[in-house]
Amino acid sequence: MKKRIYIDMDNTLCDYRKAYLAARKREPETHYPQSQYGFFANLEPLPQAIAAYHHLAKKFEVYILTAPSYLNPLCYTEKRVWIERHLGLEATQHLIICKRKGLLKGDFLIDDLPYPEFEGTQLLFGKAPYENWGQVLDFLEIA
Repeated sequence: MKKRIYIDMDNTLCDYRKAYLAARKREPETHYPQSQYGFFANLEPLPQAIAAYHHLAKKFEVYILTAPSYLNPLCYTEKRVWIERHLGLEATQHLIICKRKGLLKGDFLIDDLPYPEFEGTQLLFGKAPYENWGQVLDFLEIA
């Protein structure tokens, strides 16, 4: 049986931080740029993220597990659009939008934020020793 991996979207697969900072610089009066139409659909993939997802999907049962933005009800659709655009239509069947990530059972959670209630192993993306996708893949190759 394949091990199950959950991968976060924002700041893990796509560059939420870069888009957020750019939007705040362009429109400083907009305090919540993530509430604007198109914000989530137009995020750029992080380096190596797309290739890493496809590589992991060959070896593991992989799901994209992302928390919704309550300030933007369109984010549900936009995140789904992003997945199809960057990972393909098949990957949309592996999209889970859930604020409480600890509710799901799995072996690994790759996320930039800690979720102590998650019962599997969490790889805190963007922080040592998982600062980039190469380091994540190196770890999971022996997992």
